[in-house]
Amino acid sequence: MSSVISRGPVRTWSVALGLLVLTTVATIVFTAVVTLIGLVLPAQANGSLVTSGGRVVGSALIGQSFTDAKGDALPQWFQSRPSAAGDGYDGGASSGSNLGPDNPDLVKAIDERKAAIVRQDGPGAVPADAVTASGSGLDPHVSEAYALRQVDRVAQARGLSAARVRALVEQHVQAPDLGFLGEPTVNVLQLNIALAALAR
Repeated sequence: MSSVISRGPVRTWSVALGLLVLTTVATIVFTAVVTLIGLVLPAQANGSLVTSGGRVVGSALIGQSFTDAKGDALPQWFQSRPSAAGDGYDGGASSGSNLGPDNPDLVKAIDERKAAIVRQDGPGAVPADAVTASGSGLDPHVSEAYALRQVDRVAQARGLSAARVRALVEQHVQAPDLGFLGEPTVNVLQLNIALAALAR
């Protein structure tokens, strides 16, 4: 009886020690793999930062506003899709509006956004991403249709030909992931950086 009792704690401690060694090794291996991936893909590991003129101006993964202090669109810039994350594109408050499609507040916001786009960019169809936020509220992309809809306004505000600005948009169209997931998109920050360089 005493031999059975004495083996109990020894077995428990050996199992516990084995699990400790196993989890320690797994943690070290996981950390090494993640560090190696970071070395192989440094831009992605550091937040996919975008630079212009030698300074960081944003991330290719997080949208930003191109509006004045009152929130009105600056006509010389391509506009991002609306954001419901905090005060707009707040990485610490990533979320959609959580409003249902029939919610009066959402319907009113969509109507106001649509009217503003028609005022700025002229009559015509308004793509859905121009008036609704993404699920994260941080999406840095707009549809190709929304980017092309803004061409005439941006060209006029900058004194450029519409054809030249349209060609710039088409150069920045990104194909769907893996060639078939989603739709073609345009990264607004990268497009606006190229636009600023074009206008120099």
